[in-house]
Formats: sequence, C-alpha cells, structure tokens
Amino acid sequence: MGSLGPTELIIIGLIIILLFGAKKLPDTARALGQSMRLFKKETQKMREEDDDKSTVVTAQAETVTPQPAATTPPAQIPPAVPTPSVEDRLRQLEEENAKLRTTSQPGVQPSDKQN
Repeated sequence: MGSLGPTELIIIGLIIILLFGAKKLPDTARALGQSMRLFKKETQKMREEDDDKSTVVTAQAETVTPQPAATTPPAQIPPAVPTPSVEDRLRQLEEENAKLRTTSQPGVQPSDKQN
C-alpha cells in the first residue's frame, strides 16, 4: 500500500466536512487542541517526577560511605523478645474482635451477647 496522495486527502477532508458540518469543525479542533495541551503538560510532569526520583536515589547512594570492616565493632544482637503463645495470641484477637463489635454496633452491649 502506498501513502495517501493529495486527491485522497481532499476526498477525506470533504467527507469529514459533510459528516460533521462546517460549524462543528472549529469547536472540535479547539477541543482537540486543548486536550493535546493538557496531555503534553501531564506527560511533562510525569517526566519531571521521574527525573526528580532518580536524582534523589543517586544522591542518597552517593552519601552512603562504607566504613572499613576492621575498625567497626561487631553488631550487637538485640535480646530475644519472647513471642506470645498461640493461645495468648488467640485470646488477644478475640478481645480485640469483641471491642470492634461493640464499637460497630452501639445498641448491643457486651452483657447482651452469649459466650
């Protein structure tokens, strides 16, 4: 297939004028131009945000300086925090659930519920 020649473009233009009418074409072109300007602004903002993010990441990467391993003391391991048992955790979750039910249903009192 070849490219469109001048006669084909004129025919397409005449068909568009017949379909949309001469009065609607300037309004349509104006709306199309405004939407294109808005699209360009938004894409430019997105590019600027991407550039800002990449400069922040490189700046953070540059400020981190590794210290020699020989002069740093070994890291202290924090004391182990005992994890609650399954029964304790289940009891805590049931208590939280009961509190949430009472706050979501103001007419129901905890004494009204069955255990």
